[in-house]
Amino acid sequence: MNMRRRKFITLLGGAAAAWPISVDAQLPIPVIGFLSSRSANDSLSVEAAFHKGLGEIGYVEGRNARITHRWADGRTERLPALAAELVQQRVSVIAAVGGDITVLAAKAATTTIPIVMVAGDDPAKTGLVASLARPGGNITGVTLFSVIVEQKRLDLLRELVSTVDILAVLLNPGVPNYEARRIEAEAAAQGLGQKIHILDASTEREIEAAFAALVQMKAGGLFVGTSPFFSTQRNQIIALAMRHGVPAIYDSRVQVEAGGLLSYGASYADTYRQAGVYVGRILKGARPADLPVMLPTKFELVINLTTAKALRLAVPPTLLARADEVIE
Repeated sequence: MNMRRRKFITLLGGAAAAWPISVDAQLPIPVIGFLSSRSANDSLSVEAAFHKGLGEIGYVEGRNARITHRWADGRTERLPALAAELVQQRVSVIAAVGGDITVLAAKAATTTIPIVMVAGDDPAKTGLVASLARPGGNITGVTLFSVIVEQKRLDLLRELVSTVDILAVLLNPGVPNYEARRIEAEAAAQGLGQKIHILDASTEREIEAAFAALVQMKAGGLFVGTSPFFSTQRNQIIALAMRHGVPAIYDSRVQVEAGGLLSYGASYADTYRQAGVYVGRILKGARPADLPVMLPTKFELVINLTTAKALRLAVPPTLLARADEVIE
């Protein structure tokens, strides 16, 4: 009897020792929903940065995490349906990127699934979170704070084309924070004593019309506002700027790498890396409400000298000296 009892206990102990291994083997792999207003081709570099951030927390796609993508391809009206698809799949967390309009779509789709955003402006002012320090609810992430650098961007453009009388500003009236961007651009111009003319465009045809108006008013430079649509249409905008000989400044190095003249703004790569870190932390159990919204930590000025030469534009040495990267 004692012998059988000892044998039973031994078998029970062996089975118990094996249980954690069996349970671990059956743990489901978390699924991350990646919702973007842009296209996959437009997002190769920032998506790589997002993966890097995930890796810093120990998550690698295909090994211990899966990512399911939903791309709006610049058609922002598709975002609500795409966000709903991710909610129906019961993803573990949603990375909402490519502008505040993407975050708004994700927010409308769920109040329970954690959302990590890459916001364009102050998400507390736009109502996405309660405050930067204590977001509350199911949303946190990173902000590019695009509006607060617009004066700096306008100042850089004026430094480049110091003798012109008027500059044009291209804005997308379809973005949720359009009015704030318009007011900020006007305030920035007033602070610098610079005349500007604001041009609106939210379609390819309207971009063409904006450049026609720009040429007619003899604007000596173009400030391209932050917009997922403008990022998607960067080849069109860059080609029109070159065709009409208009120096233009953009918000991201991506446009400069594609042939744009210069850019200044928060590093998209670093911002998306930070978003990947937050997604990883949430997968490990952190609550979005407890994770403060992160501010950009790296800003970069990038200049394309090849484009400057094509425009027959001499870039001031002082501007070149301040550049984080010069493309030749």
